[in-house]
Amino acid sequence: SLLFCTEHPFGHLIDTLRSEQYEERRYFNPQKLSDVRYENLPFCMRVLLESAIRKCDGFYIKTDDVSSILDWQMQQNQAEVAFSPARVLLQDFTGIPAMVDLAAMRDALAKQGVDPNLVNPRCHTDLIVDHSLQIDYSKCAIQSPPTPTDESHGAAVRSPAGRPSPRGSSSGGHCAGQRPGHRGGSVQIENTPLLCPFHLQPVSEPETMIRNQEMELIRNKERLQFFKWCSKAFKNINVVPPDINTVHQVNLEYLCQVVQEGEGFIYPDSVVGTDSHTTMINGLGILGWGVGGIESEAVMLGQPVSLTLPQVIGCKLVGTINPLATSIDIVLGITKHLRQAGIGGKFVEFFGPGVQQLSAPDRTTIANMCPEYNATVSFFPVDDITLQHFKHTSTDHPKLVVLEDYLKAIKLFKSYGDQSEDPQYSEVIEMNLSSIVPHVSGPKRPQDRVAVTCMKEDFINCLNEKVGFKGFHVSKEKQATQVPFLHEGAEYNLAHGSVVIAAVISCTNNCNPSVMLAAGLLAKKAVEAGLTVKPYIRTSLVPGSGTVTHYLNTTGVLPYLRKLGFEVVGYGCATCVGNTAPLPESVVDAIKQGDLVACGVLSGNRHLEGRLCDCVRANYLASPPLVVAYAIAGTVSINLETEPLGVNSEGKDVYLRDIWPSKEEVNHTEENIVIASMFKELRSRMEKGSTFWNRIESAESALFPWDPKSTYIRCPAFFSKLSKEVCAPQSIEGAYPLLFLGDKVTTDHISPAGSIARVSAAARYLQSKRLTPREFNSYGARRGNDAVMTRGTFASIKLQNRLIGKTGPKTLHIPSGQTLDVFEAAERYQRDGVPLIILAGKEYGSGSSRDWAAKGPYLMGVRAVIAESFEKIHRNHLVGMGIAPLQFLPGQNADSLELCGKERFTINIPQELTPRQQLTVQTSTGKSFSVTALFENDMDVAFFRHGGILKYVARSLLL
Repeated sequence: SLLFCTEHPFGHLIDTLRSEQYEERRYFNPQKLSDVRYENLPFCMRVLLESAIRKCDGFYIKTDDVSSILDWQMQQNQAEVAFSPARVLLQDFTGIPAMVDLAAMRDALAKQGVDPNLVNPRCHTDLIVDHSLQIDYSKCAIQSPPTPTDESHGAAVRSPAGRPSPRGSSSGGHCAGQRPGHRGGSVQIENTPLLCPFHLQPVSEPETMIRNQEMELIRNKERLQFFKWCSKAFKNINVVPPDINTVHQVNLEYLCQVVQEGEGFIYPDSVVGTDSHTTMINGLGILGWGVGGIESEAVMLGQPVSLTLPQVIGCKLVGTINPLATSIDIVLGITKHLRQAGIGGKFVEFFGPGVQQLSAPDRTTIANMCPEYNATVSFFPVDDITLQHFKHTSTDHPKLVVLEDYLKAIKLFKSYGDQSEDPQYSEVIEMNLSSIVPHVSGPKRPQDRVAVTCMKEDFINCLNEKVGFKGFHVSKEKQATQVPFLHEGAEYNLAHGSVVIAAVISCTNNCNPSVMLAAGLLAKKAVEAGLTVKPYIRTSLVPGSGTVTHYLNTTGVLPYLRKLGFEVVGYGCATCVGNTAPLPESVVDAIKQGDLVACGVLSGNRHLEGRLCDCVRANYLASPPLVVAYAIAGTVSINLETEPLGVNSEGKDVYLRDIWPSKEEVNHTEENIVIASMFKELRSRMEKGSTFWNRIESAESALFPWDPKSTYIRCPAFFSKLSKEVCAPQSIEGAYPLLFLGDKVTTDHISPAGSIARVSAAARYLQSKRLTPREFNSYGARRGNDAVMTRGTFASIKLQNRLIGKTGPKTLHIPSGQTLDVFEAAERYQRDGVPLIILAGKEYGSGSSRDWAAKGPYLMGVRAVIAESFEKIHRNHLVGMGIAPLQFLPGQNADSLELCGKERFTINIPQELTPRQQLTVQTSTGKSFSVTALFENDMDVAFFRHGGILKYVARSLLL
């Protein structure tokens, strides 16, 4: 415990935070190092340094790690350091194998007479069950649902009898008007009633949600029972049940703290997670990134993450954001800029006066785009805007005071306008925010972007061009054609460029609350300025969910949108897929009479020529507020900067700039009303819990009651030969190659993923359990069953194995000469007591990080992999499972050594093994060559000696 710091190597850095507003807090203060290099470090490196100081134990994290981070300018891209994050974030697909391993460890300790309650995550872990729900029922109409099988009983399980059918009449509280096959839905928040998406009639009860939950409970019964047991049996783990929210939303809105408190100290929040959205958290000044299953499991068990000190690219934002640019424009503009900069694998940190113009949601969205520009993290240090965000999300005032005082005390609080606080970076990329201009896309393809300022000129060019991707080939003399027509007793004129369809849609790229709010605020100002939309324009408002309707209503802008004709028409795909109501007959006749290029403007994601309506040839994708603006203007052939949108009742010109809401106005509304409401709702749901979850039964025991009939949850064999004593490293004698592979074998080739093929070893196992192919589910759903996952290892149809000379999940059982499934060959070798190795080329284990890419080979009996090079993360995984990663010496490979792959191999491993030691390999044909054991440090060697990190941790509890 850090409570007793007399022997802590950095105990002299302990400081105390004092204030009349809160109790004293202790913390490690890096400033007491009195080293000028600290204030030159990027803020994200300061987080790494504080963690290394606080967690320094001489084994996992050494004083050398602290020195290397402090000397980051000279050590970047060279020094390997250890980082202990404050917490681990798991979603259920990746969380279940980790928790199954801990449950199995408890069994192993109990067999040795040790209290199984000692086995708990050592690092706080949050597990969010959000990957279980499937849509079997949709609002208003019920689809024909599948009939899942409860495997423990072998009988079909149906929803409880007696529940009223949602196909009842509207008088019975349900609507029968949904189009067949449509999957709709709305979200109920606070006291907003559930509405039928197509008729906006209140639904008496959330029938769809209840029925989908019932199906989720039936389909995932075993997994959910296991998670429920975990939530009660383990300490230091928080299980967030289904029906709360998605993992990244829960992380952003509930779990993040910025400053954590534990073991008598306060310290910066940080996280590693198995969800791709983990990087979002950097937008709130919390360092975090995505890792693989074994890495997260290792952190849970107390092992730090190993990383090479990265280069940190400073992204300096300057200039003023274009008033017409929305949050989406800004995010996509910065993303494009960083992608072009080539920053793959590096950290990015934002600084400069322009950052102050970005709201907290803007920052988290930019941080979430890391995969798009290949950065590891995009870090925004905490500033006043971050504090305001937490204030609006119901964070207690005393906690905010502690947060601010602490971050300022250790120089982790940023004033973006103060250049004296700017650290030194590996490289600085400057971006002028004023260069980000709003665009629309069209008139025929989404990839054809047009700056709003050039819209009129571009449309005229489209009229002139030959018919093609953009052109309509309208002769010069016909471009000024105007066609008068009558609509509802009034006369209007249509011309080329006239808008006849305007649809505001909250969908995909426009689901950010800020852009929908901007549309509403613009509508409010337009109505107040006396502007209208011509009645013949087919206007519509399609929110992505009831949540959008709720915040548009709460902020008071929905009536103004309605005043301009933008009525809520439902929740689902409509205008984008051509489900637009017919245009007025007089409008269609006028378009045909003048052979006009009429226009549609929408904020969706599809707009191919003629898709909205066969007589509307030009269609543009635009942000929601621009859709409203072009609807008011009535034409796309307008320069919105220099020409008025319309004339008010007093005959005065009204320009777009007169009614466009400022970014500050949008941000204020979003933070104070929308986000505050959303956070309040989530916290309420977290506190109340879920009836659905509460009714799940689970055992109250310290040991999990494994069901031998289960095909989802099974006790893995990782601890089958666990002993108290650690044996000296044993040489690998007479091993056969299980596989002889080439270059760039990825984790997709190694690790089970996707559906389970009907002719695979995993399929035969499931069929032996009396399951039909329809019930196989996927490898992802069965990650808690090692029997399935091991049989799926190397089951890729794209695997190229030189032992058989063709592509497929097969290998040669060398003693018999038979070609078998990889698993069946491994099983036969194990039965005969023969150790196995794998021969490979360059970049073995590249691709996405997967835990079973190391767990599977381990359970198959693979003791070592000899390759030309390894992907770093996969190398770590192999070491973590007790498999030796051995590298051919430079200039050597299997071909240069004339290995055919059918030899037997003996690898001499000395008892006093050291990091990166050269080992001798001898073959049955008399050849001898050397390899480098890629154990990077003493910790790696210790894990290998113990047979992997799981056994290492288990033995530490046996002593």
